[in-house]
Amino acid sequence: MAILAPDNIQAAAEGNASRAPGFAARPASWPDRLRRSALVLLVAGLALIALVVFGGLQPLGAIAAFVCITGAALVPWQVHDSDGSRETDLGANPVETAVARAIVAGMPDPNVLLDRAGRVIHLNAAAAQLVPALRRNELAQFALRAPEIVTALREAIATREARRTTYLNPVPVDRWMELIITPIPVPTAFGGVDYCMLLTFHDQTPLRRVEEMRADFVANASHELRTPLAALSGFIDTLQGPAREDARARERFLGIMHAQAARMARLIDDLLSLSRVELSAHVRPETIVDLVPIVREVVDGLEPLAAERQVEIEVALSETSVAICGDREELLRLFENLIENALKYGASGGKVRVSSMLDVSPEGGPEFRVVVRDFGPGIAPEHLPRLTERFYRVDVGDSRAQGGTGLGLSLVKHILNRHRGRLLIESVPGHGASFTAGFPPAQAAPEA
Repeated sequence: MAILAPDNIQAAAEGNASRAPGFAARPASWPDRLRRSALVLLVAGLALIALVVFGGLQPLGAIAAFVCITGAALVPWQVHDSDGSRETDLGANPVETAVARAIVAGMPDPNVLLDRAGRVIHLNAAAAQLVPALRRNELAQFALRAPEIVTALREAIATREARRTTYLNPVPVDRWMELIITPIPVPTAFGGVDYCMLLTFHDQTPLRRVEEMRADFVANASHELRTPLAALSGFIDTLQGPAREDARARERFLGIMHAQAARMARLIDDLLSLSRVELSAHVRPETIVDLVPIVREVVDGLEPLAAERQVEIEVALSETSVAICGDREELLRLFENLIENALKYGASGGKVRVSSMLDVSPEGGPEFRVVVRDFGPGIAPEHLPRLTERFYRVDVGDSRAQGGTGLGLSLVKHILNRHRGRLLIESVPGHGASFTAGFPPAQAAPEA
């Protein structure tokens, strides 16, 4: 809150345009005091000379009077001079000092200091960026129009107790903000205590988004697990009831139950793999592995699936070894997901090409790339940025029919992040899709 000055001090300080409204004026600087003392002595000297000449005053008496007037004029100046470097002189406002301004400006979070009436005394650059309408010496309520802020500010001013509130700032994008209003006691010019209000803003948007992602993940995982469990439960009830003696139905239902159990096992396996990769994301693999044999091993293992889908796998890998720092099991899982997705969703193209090349990364260093390209229907551009989200599917029905869990590309992204690599997805509808996994070679890994 503001430090209010008496009427006579306010009237004497009306010319001080730099002070915040509602606060006492600062004392005059030492050059002003010296000029005023000199003016007083000049007037006193002329008056004493006139009394000596025309009033019969003795010179010694005039000199003594002048010495007394000089002492009276200079003593206040000497007192102010001895304390001139201190900004806490009588009448000085502690919250208007350069130190207070520097403290507010140096805070990393957006901060605003208000007086009793809600006018802005200081604000830092972060607060000015968050709320561009804030201006010094103007009411903050005009800029902070959220009802939650106005209510909390009024309560804090009335009760002189801290208040905490959250609000949604929709401009330019939705941001959840937390506001903490802290009353700060400030000594007044006459020995009392008044209060200013310090407004501190915290951006809660990342926490909100993480919470939403966690809730979505739990909901999606529960749904994905519930579907095969419901199928298993239904077929078990059927086999225990009407189909108990039906051999043909039993064989058919057991096949479906086996497929649903395998789907649930794949989902749990993907969830556990994703959890392990995330836990070790900050630990970079140190084992040197050759990437080319790993890719060839995955291609050989998926040949039966390719034959089943009537898809030809073209392999154009490097003939020389490519050494990278990597985890062999994770790399096998990565390329298995990429090539299996191409065989499943790009089967209509009849061909999948797996190639490699040595190129330059965006940072300028060497980068070994493995490209998995299919010639199927492709992916619409609006889906590309979200393909690596957990449980995100372009076509939910088709994905489930193919046995997908919705976690494959998310797992690929996290494995590449752990290996300090990157994933590039390119697609044109009707012309297939291309998934590129880029790795820094072992000799360039420390600089990557």
